[in-house]
Amino acid sequence: MHATHHDAGTNGTVSNAQRLLWAGFMAILAAGVGFSIRAGILGQWAEQYGFTQTELGAITGGGLTGFGIIILLSSLIADRIGFGPLMFAAFVMHLVSAGLTLATGAAFAAGGKPLAFQCLFWGMFLFAIGNGIAEAVVNPLVATLFPKNKTHYLNILHAGWPGGLILGGLASYFLTGGADTKPVAWQVQISLFLIPVALYGLMMLGQRFPKSEASSSGVSYKDMLGELGLIGAAVICGLLALFFKSDLGLSPIVAAGIATALLAVFGAATGFRFGHVLLAFLLLIHALVGYVELGTDSWISKITGTIMANPANGLLLFVYTSGLMFVLRFFAGPIVEKISPLGLLAVSAVFGAAGLTLLGNAQGAIMCVIAATVYGIGKTFLWPTMLAVVSEQFPKGGAITIGAAGGVGMLSAGLLGGPGIGFLQDQNASANLAQANPAVYERYKAPKENEFLWMKTVGLDGAKVGVLEDGGKEAERALELMRQEQAKPEAIAAQQTLVDWWKSSQGSAATDKPLVEAAGLFGGRRALTLTALVPAAMFVCYSLLLGWFRMRGGYQARGMHH
Repeated sequence: MHATHHDAGTNGTVSNAQRLLWAGFMAILAAGVGFSIRAGILGQWAEQYGFTQTELGAITGGGLTGFGIIILLSSLIADRIGFGPLMFAAFVMHLVSAGLTLATGAAFAAGGKPLAFQCLFWGMFLFAIGNGIAEAVVNPLVATLFPKNKTHYLNILHAGWPGGLILGGLASYFLTGGADTKPVAWQVQISLFLIPVALYGLMMLGQRFPKSEASSSGVSYKDMLGELGLIGAAVICGLLALFFKSDLGLSPIVAAGIATALLAVFGAATGFRFGHVLLAFLLLIHALVGYVELGTDSWISKITGTIMANPANGLLLFVYTSGLMFVLRFFAGPIVEKISPLGLLAVSAVFGAAGLTLLGNAQGAIMCVIAATVYGIGKTFLWPTMLAVVSEQFPKGGAITIGAAGGVGMLSAGLLGGPGIGFLQDQNASANLAQANPAVYERYKAPKENEFLWMKTVGLDGAKVGVLEDGGKEAERALELMRQEQAKPEAIAAQQTLVDWWKSSQGSAATDKPLVEAAGLFGGRRALTLTALVPAAMFVCYSLLLGWFRMRGGYQARGMHH
């Protein structure tokens, strides 16, 4: 147990440091369990309440972006209202989200599908808010509890995430049923995340929470904001502008205007302090981390499942790489003592780039496992070690600077990673199919262009590809549901068009299917190979930082009085 260098403020709490660390671990584990179980029960929701794939997408969609915004907002107030009350708020959000989600059956009985949709949508939304608040607290909390070993303990804290993915992934694998077994009721599956929630609630009950290093050293709130400064806030506002444009559908000019106004308000609050170029640079690198780690996570088991021609194997491979991360994160401390946090990040970036390149070219199950191992090692230390570096270099920022990093990473994953990797798949799949057989491409191409940032492509129509994959079952089921519910006439007409299209295309389906599947696989592979450029760019950034610190006598954590 390490006493802090500023004992007066934190002495009373250091005795429960381990207890608070594991409470934080459980809070992050709960997020991982909920995240991975949800993926496995979407099918049951579709069947029981009659949701289409699009509606399921809307229920699960706001995840990462909303998560990032909540982290940013909570971080701004964490030092003002204290870690304890915020953790209690996270706990309440988790309980309410479970209550709402579990009430779906009753809501469906009372008000049909629209009410069931509201229950699930708000249940998931509050789950993301609970996760965001918890993340905004536990990072600065652990940095405060272990000021001398931030990298080591932040990595242990974040072993909770892959731990949750493993438990949730295995639960999904065993509980979702198979060809001849009925799945376990989804209510039972989703309730599993309440176990770690109850544990972290009990572990925090009656505990004293320390103030952040910055608060206990008497740094004013204005000075904490000043550490982030205009240049750090500009990185965040840039991502928010993208959020206003792509998620809220505002015009680019309005989106940029709101973001600029937010930056001006922030500037006024800090007396227009410029901030630190180093911090802004670290935030930009962490945006790349979010892109590559969480963005790829959204896609990877689908792509590897296709390479190994078995979706269940894709899930097991994901569980395996999560297991690798879980174990390795307990060993960050000894590694950092040898090569410094930046050294660890640089090596991780090399492994990440190599792993994604190998995955993009993997043939067969064995190569998939080898490639996934290299990639898994690469992504293990990136997120928590980046948070540690931000906290070690800018401790005066308290929860604000470390929260800015977490928020930027999540926003980047939601706004750039997921959509960007999806775009690359679309672009390459349609190019491949157009070259292989122009007639089949014409049959399956999307009705309109798909946009990502400034790029445009016409991808393959997801609805048509889905119809081809399952022989029209989902399309006919959705049409039947819409008629029963007397949905909007235009929605029924659009669905009818899809079903009619399938009836007219069934003749060529047997020859189309291998071509469309091959194009999808090619698109997935190319997307992974191109995504490898992101960790390659990160390696260049880390090398520059290593050089810069070497000129200044080597990497060192800065104290509060620096």
